[in-house]
Amino acid sequence: MKIFANIPGAYKLLHCLKYLKPNKREIDAAREAGDFEKEREYILKSTSYWGPKVMEMFGSTVNVHNIENLPEHGPVVLVGNHQGYADIFAYCAAFRNFQFAFVAKEDLAKIPFYGKWIRKIRSVFIKRDDPRASLKAISEGIEYIRQGFSLVIFPEGTRSKGPVPGRFHKGSLKLATKPGVPIVPISLNGSYKMFEEEGYLKGARIDIIVHEPIETKGLSREEEKELNDRVEKIIVDGVKELQKLQESAEI
Repeated sequence: MKIFANIPGAYKLLHCLKYLKPNKREIDAAREAGDFEKEREYILKSTSYWGPKVMEMFGSTVNVHNIENLPEHGPVVLVGNHQGYADIFAYCAAFRNFQFAFVAKEDLAKIPFYGKWIRKIRSVFIKRDDPRASLKAISEGIEYIRQGFSLVIFPEGTRSKGPVPGRFHKGSLKLATKPGVPIVPISLNGSYKMFEEEGYLKGARIDIIVHEPIETKGLSREEEKELNDRVEKIIVDGVKELQKLQESAEI
């Protein structure tokens, strides 16, 4: 039964919570002092420490392709497809030298320990059934970006739970176009195999492509209107490429 198959995974996940503690006090102190540079430094230390530990504990691997496309410094908005719960772990393991937080659904903020951590790193939270609150969250995210913090957003708005991405919600990219920061499209494949595929936690191979950044400053109205479809195509094509790569590796 899957409930018994999940017991080892749940134990490992609980064990991983201890890795969320590093740099909490330093993040708080830097934030209270208004030292955004120092705060970003400690957020990075926290995410880059935790992500690899989780992946290692579950026996998962994260392979990053074209990492040179990731800018040395933010702020930017990382825009990616969303396959499963493990996406957040995978990003933290993949991008160990780059500060970021997440635009996530509000439910994640309610998970004991984990919710406090994901809020602490400057994530913002969307209420699916409350458009006004969601707009407020996006405005909060834009303010964080203007302060120099980078964010990850999943325009599908929910997990695809498989290799085929869902449709991207229009308006998600305002997070980048309003403050005029670059968009970095991210294609990911394999994270759904860690939980969603079988319904219990297990190891998986996850591959990520970092695509070339897209500048959002100076876009015409027509270019901005076409931006969502442009970014979606880049990401979806990248996912298909990764699927072929993983299939060939299994032969």
